[in-house]
Amino acid sequence: MANPSKTLYVGSFRHVLDAKNRLTIPARWRFAGDEAADSYLALPQDGHLLVLPPLEIERLYDKLASKALGDTAAQASIQKLFSQAFSFGCDKQGRVGLPEAMLRSVGIEKEALCVGSLTKFTIWNPARWEQQNPAVAGENVEALMRRMDI
Repeated sequence: MANPSKTLYVGSFRHVLDAKNRLTIPARWRFAGDEAADSYLALPQDGHLLVLPPLEIERLYDKLASKALGDTAAQASIQKLFSQAFSFGCDKQGRVGLPEAMLRSVGIEKEALCVGSLTKFTIWNPARWEQQNPAVAGENVEALMRRMDI
């Protein structure tokens, strides 16, 4: 049986950014307390934003906090990673204001595509999503599952 505290990020949702660069997070991907604090962490990836919800942030925190302070390579990587990150929560309408520089860095202008990835989700420029994923786009579910060895 599924744990009710775990959100399942499935599907894809296309949204238009408003004049303030706010994006609506799909309702089924939100949870109680979104607007109370920074609930998500966005990290620019290769052409998209990786968005980590609280459970994934907790896992990342535990893993990175255990790195030795004397491990200069690990500490430098952590600094680099989090210098580019943005934490946010949703307003009461489920919108998030994403920094313009972050949106530009991944090519998002007016439209964005939120793509589920089980425990997290990504935000893409819709055209870039289509260009980046042509091999997967034509595959049926059975072929995708074979590729992932499930």
